[in-house]
Amino acid sequence: QVQLVESGGGSVQAGGSLRLSCAASGSIFSINMGWYRQAPGKQRELVARITSGGSPNYANSAKGRFTISRDNAENTVYLQMNSLKPEDTAVYYCNAEFPERYYWGQGTQVTVSS
Repeated sequence: QVQLVESGGGSVQAGGSLRLSCAASGSIFSINMGWYRQAPGKQRELVARITSGGSPNYANSAKGRFTISRDNAENTVYLQMNSLKPEDTAVYYCNAEFPERYYWGQGTQVTVSS
């Protein structure tokens, strides 16, 4: 079993920044990791993903504003979010693509006010 613990969410005004962290209870060295979000009444969607080799990819809504990174020594993945918009308001979830199954964190709320 792997536990993922997100932190760093909060309430900011439009244009502000937040940095989310996801700490894993085990090694993520060879694991692709991702950040997803789910807004009220909407399906969960991919925001950003980073491969075990460090290659990132982003949803169109995140390109140019968000940066995903990882620190394998700390078993932690980050999501730097800049120029936040009200439409970024959602619960953000960390995801780990282990071979046997995908693991999810409990989520962290991000609220952006206009």
